[in-house]
Amino acid sequence: MLEDKICKFRKGDISCEVELALHVMGGKWKPIILWHLGKNEILRYGELRRNIKKITPKMLAEQLKELEGDGMILRKEYDEIPPKVEYSLTDKGKSIIPILVGICNWSKKEILGLEI
Repeated sequence: MLEDKICKFRKGDISCEVELALHVMGGKWKPIILWHLGKNEILRYGELRRNIKKITPKMLAEQLKELEGDGMILRKEYDEIPPKVEYSLTDKGKSIIPILVGICNWSKKEILGLEI
């Protein structure tokens, strides 16, 4: 997945590094998923669904698969019945958290008018 995006960048299909970064962590749901995993370290699928109320099960599954394919999250499956799967951030995923904190602080200050 990530290799395809890098290839598109090198071929000129992606115009700049910001666009490349947004392909990996952008969209409506990926930053929110990353944010919740950053706050909680490890979450199961159902916990993510409860934390992100408006996401559909299909969309959550797709976004988790893409984030895993891009090396942003780790999916750990336990051999149990019922199946147990946990999600956590990789080091690459953790590296995006300061950027999300900056977005959060900007939102609080510039949109909500709060002092931070």
